[in-house]
Amino acid sequence: MADDVNPDRIAAGSVLHPGARLSGPDLAIGPDSAVGTDGPVVLKDCQVGSGVTLGSGSFSHCTILDGADVGPGAHIRPGCLLEEGSSCAHTVGLKQTVLMPHVVLGSLINLCDCMMGGGTSRSNHSEVGSSYIHFNYTPHRDKATASLMGDVPRGVMMNQPPIFLGGQGGIVGPVRIAYGTVLAAGTIHRRDVLEPGLLITGSAAPKARPRAYQPGLYGDISRVLRNNWIYLGNLHALREWYRHVRSRFLTAPSAAHCHAGALLRLDELINERVKQLDRLTERLTESLDRARSEHPEALPAAPFGLHEKFVAQWPKLRPQLNTKSGHPGDEGTRDAFLAAIDANTPYLEAIKRVPTPARTSGTDWLQGIVDEVTDGSLGELALPGHR
Repeated sequence: MADDVNPDRIAAGSVLHPGARLSGPDLAIGPDSAVGTDGPVVLKDCQVGSGVTLGSGSFSHCTILDGADVGPGAHIRPGCLLEEGSSCAHTVGLKQTVLMPHVVLGSLINLCDCMMGGGTSRSNHSEVGSSYIHFNYTPHRDKATASLMGDVPRGVMMNQPPIFLGGQGGIVGPVRIAYGTVLAAGTIHRRDVLEPGLLITGSAAPKARPRAYQPGLYGDISRVLRNNWIYLGNLHALREWYRHVRSRFLTAPSAAHCHAGALLRLDELINERVKQLDRLTERLTESLDRARSEHPEALPAAPFGLHEKFVAQWPKLRPQLNTKSGHPGDEGTRDAFLAAIDANTPYLEAIKRVPTPARTSGTDWLQGIVDEVTDGSLGELALPGHR
């Protein structure tokens, strides 16, 4: 244990197996949690809730809530928030990723820049099959590729159909996947699925055949921008959920430590998305310079008109997205939801007990935040609606 660890933040009843290396002043471990059940663990500045099991591997600047389970060989990097009852099998790598309650990941998985929800319980959960990857780095050298499986406004209510991503497959970000979607095993998916309850398999469509490609020269970016703004809107909505809803359930020191850690993670996630949009702006500027050399008279309006508009307006749009921007949403719908919560009941049970009318108010409040973050910028860029 490093000298900067505060022992008072390690709860009685937690078990540290041989080979556990702890460091960081923000480190906290809740009661009945076990660290290193399958081998050595490096745990740096993480907040671990109660009843959590960490098999083996490396965990840095992440927050893991009550009852989560991470198997051996994990590599959980900064910006990760694993909510109640989520689990990972062996050899899972995560970065800048949110798993909402009960989401299950198989083995040999690499997810970076993702948020996933869906399902109602541990027996009815969203799942990612083994040998799955989220492709989050483009040949243009940008990561404006965060993918949203589900959403925050409905996902936090834990009443949506689960999402299933079949094993030996992958997603090329940024995409949005609706609740109830099943992506067949072995599928590399590249498109949004906005209609719920579909089975998606691989395709040999003509447009998937080989075609000319020009490195460094961007094409249509409207879907990339739209999906990034919606992702950011969901992050801001989840941050407000933690501020106003989860803050009512801090009955133990470990819960308070995890709540503070989760807010840190959400700020990190928001800052990361804004940073990647900064980089996208730089790449688009380079792309435009190249395009102008190839079109000395005038650039074609499609796709370069949107490129120019986004680069020009980004300094104005950026402050609307970062962690300093306030997006509290409508207080009326928020308060109608908050009034229906029994804070004397454990969190998961309390949310599931909220009556349908109040639950609708809560979803409307959170969706309003997503829309507020998204609509202003999309309107200024004259992008089509995001719904």
